[in-house]
Amino acid sequence: MIGIQEIELKQTRFYQDVFNEGRQEGKLEGKLEGRLEGELSVLQRLLERKFGPVDAALRNRLLEADTETLLLWSEKVLEATTLDEVFSTH
Repeated sequence: MIGIQEIELKQTRFYQDVFNEGRQEGKLEGKLEGRLEGELSVLQRLLERKFGPVDAALRNRLLEADTETLLLWSEKVLEATTLDEVFSTH
């Protein structure tokens, strides 16, 4: 009896709409997470290429940053001559 009710529920428009909405939200979340990981990876590579290996403390700082901050730091790498310049608030 429960199996029949479950099948009937899954066939309702409401269930399908909610299921599809959840799937779309999951896809969006995955894309955003992938984008953040990509930006983090590029910034870390730029930093290492210009200033040498990134230590654990800096890696943690990068991991805690949001997308906007990572992009700002990535732009600063272009003109910075020191790591401090990249991460300064000026």
